Amino acid sequence: MTSSEPLRIGLLGAARISDRALVAPAATTGDRLVAVASRDRARAERFAAEHRVERVLDDYAALVADDEVDVVYNPLANGLHGPWNLAAIAAGKHVLSEKPFASNAAEAREVAAAARAAGVTVVEAFHYVHHPVMRRMHELLETGELGELTRVEAYFTMPAPAPENPRWLFELAGGALMDVGCYCLHAHRTLAPWAGGEPTVVAARGGERAGQPGVDEWLEADLAFPGGATGFARCSMNDRSRVTLRLVGTEGEATAYNFAVPHRDDRILVATKAGGERTEHLGTRTSYTYQLEAFRAQVRGGVPPTLDDAVANAELIDAAYTAAGFPPRPTFGRTP
Repeated sequence: MTSSEPLRIGLLGAARISDRALVAPAATTGDRLVAVASRDRARAERFAAEHRVERVLDDYAALVADDEVDVVYNPLANGLHGPWNLAAIAAGKHVLSEKPFASNAAEAREVAAAARAAGVTVVEAFHYVHHPVMRRMHELLETGELGELTRVEAYFTMPAPAPENPRWLFELAGGALMDVGCYCLHAHRTLAPWAGGEPTVVAARGGERAGQPGVDEWLEADLAFPGGATGFARCSMNDRSRVTLRLVGTEGEATAYNFAVPHRDDRILVATKAGGERTEHLGTRTSYTYQLEAFRAQVRGGVPPTLDDAVANAELIDAAYTAAGFPPRPTFGRTP
């Protein structure tokens, strides 16, 4: 593939998130949607017609094996990320996988090892890190405007999905931490350069979804950084919407109003001892478009990422679950 050629993307499933996360960005970047496959062929046909996908294939296996597909986009249920990431890697495809990257840390390490051995680019879709909002939050620490980092608070809460939603199924790696809390932990981890290293879980607690043993409806964790800063992460799938990230330093603080989906609210409130209070707007171009551009650059550059970040995030998720008294999510099709 040359730098001038579009990516040829195959979509696993006809998930609602695909429109926002891939279809619209691909229209901007000029990449091709060459195929889609779903468990329900009629649904795939409707999706293809609506979004101008070139072909409909019979099943997931046919898609990952298709010679015209260079890149597999995996937005399936959480428990199916690992298995189909591995299948795509085995077929020599590059992969853009929705988070979480795998059901647990052991599976994440397996996927990472397979990607390294195959020499393909596999990326966990934490799109928010590519947006100017998160880049600006980091810049405020890098320039010293906030002083030394002392406290981090991340919230991602949302109203409850329908009872039949697969995000409530333990066997499909469901739960609030897996679905939305992974953003909170990941945001903490991106601060390692200004906090003396990666955070660890000090304590955690959570509430179980009624009728769904082992599935967290909400979970919160206390974290600590090697440099002395403390952290707090709260996630819930049965609460009012809140998606904020607050950084507190010795000279001031900054709050992103929607750090995880920043194009929906691009504001950062900055308050410092030296400069007072101001609100910055960082732009409403979608973080998904920034992500696809970054992914294309990695694929075209031919240098696969190490996937250390994806593995480390899975390890922190497992640690938070364990500290809160929940079992880590099982690998799909196996006992926990």
